[in-house]
Amino acid sequence: MNLQPLIIYNSLTRTKEPFVPLHRGVVGMYVCGPTVYSHSHIGHGKSYVTFDIIVRYLRFIGYKVLYVQNITDVGHLLDSGEDRMLKQSKLEKVHPMQLAETFTRSYFEDMDALNILRPDISPRATGHIVEQIELVKRLLEKGCAYEVHGSVYFDVRSDKDYGKLSGRTLEDTVEGTRVGMRDEKRNPQDFALWKRADPEHVMRWPSPWGEGFPGWHLECSAMSMKYLGESFDIHGGGLDNQFPHHECEIAQSECATGRPFVRYWIHNNLVTVNGQKMSKSLGNFVTLKDAFRTFDPLVVRFFILQSHYRSTLDFSDEALRAARSGWEKLVETSRKVKKELESAGQKKSAGNALDVDQYRRHFLDAMNDDFNTPQAIAVLFDFSRAVNQRLNADTKPGRGELEAIDTVFREYADQVLGVLPAKTAHVESIQGGLDAPLMQILIDVRTEARKQKLFALSDLIRDRLKALGIVLEDKKDGTEWKLQKEKS
Repeated sequence: MNLQPLIIYNSLTRTKEPFVPLHRGVVGMYVCGPTVYSHSHIGHGKSYVTFDIIVRYLRFIGYKVLYVQNITDVGHLLDSGEDRMLKQSKLEKVHPMQLAETFTRSYFEDMDALNILRPDISPRATGHIVEQIELVKRLLEKGCAYEVHGSVYFDVRSDKDYGKLSGRTLEDTVEGTRVGMRDEKRNPQDFALWKRADPEHVMRWPSPWGEGFPGWHLECSAMSMKYLGESFDIHGGGLDNQFPHHECEIAQSECATGRPFVRYWIHNNLVTVNGQKMSKSLGNFVTLKDAFRTFDPLVVRFFILQSHYRSTLDFSDEALRAARSGWEKLVETSRKVKKELESAGQKKSAGNALDVDQYRRHFLDAMNDDFNTPQAIAVLFDFSRAVNQRLNADTKPGRGELEAIDTVFREYADQVLGVLPAKTAHVESIQGGLDAPLMQILIDVRTEARKQKLFALSDLIRDRLKALGIVLEDKKDGTEWKLQKEKS
């Protein structure tokens, strides 16, 4: 099968480039994780589904991936200069670390529900204070930073390449600089590496410059280089982090090491509501937990994947309902194939077998084109339609053809896109092995109960199966079951 090589859009060069890792067969990847001060929203879902797909696909095509995603539990400063974690802990009247623990657990609950693979390493900023202090020392020694009254700032004018990721000049960056921090800085664009702690600041650590806490940008440089080396392959994050966060990461990392920091920068676009950016600050966000009350998390995942990661994703219940409809069709077709496999025996296909390889090629070409999941899903829809035509034809597919079809669903819809696990896996266990006859026994018992007008028993069986995600449908030629539809 002739396939195009993997091409990735590199935000640093603003072009699509063939992917060539630093070390053959191995990929080091870092993604900016959440600041854990509240529940995750749909925007977080889009970002972390995006990078989950990238990790899944890289592994699928044979790379060994070390995936690092941090947890920010200190140092994320607001425009007011306040630490985001400290501000929220004051509002909720809890210790900042209690807040961090609560919402770190909440974050991973939501990511697990979305079928997002856990990172290989999830380092916390508070667990890497020593590494951050050492990085500040290196920058001071190199003359790229300076200390003022217990705070240390990075001197952006020491980096002639500052702005190369975002395309901003130093003059462009003056606007929006925190006014309260300008007086003690040499230049208004300089950013904090280490901040002195005011008396009321609970989260504080000793340092050569007095008690304080690290800056937000510093943590990602320190943690990514600790686990992936001074140069690594992929750094990802939301488009809203491109400036200043990622720009500052590059500046401080490359000034400290004298080496290129990251080879490929990948940024996912934002989620909008009626064309406006979804964010907690604007109050128009929908938490993932709220979305899950109405829609299966896999429907939310499928909805996200129907938009390319570099495109905006406009959120609405209508769009999610449409995504649910498409998702259910793929799930149902996959289920039918597995059901056919149960009774296929060793018979060979009759008639013209489906050309599975052409769909494989189209799917992989889509994914190799900068992880184009909308196109990949379109291929699966075409494939699903062709499969249904084969299943409904007078000449039926045999075991070999059915196994090839099932492999496409398992590898592409499940392993790569991650949209056919949980309930589908449960259904598979029912359809195959020892559970298959047990399922048929339940249906037979219910049928007999209805014949004897034991309707309470019949309804009990139906309702208990429904609670497991299985809907029974009574038809003229018998009872069939299928996956339960989500609430609209």
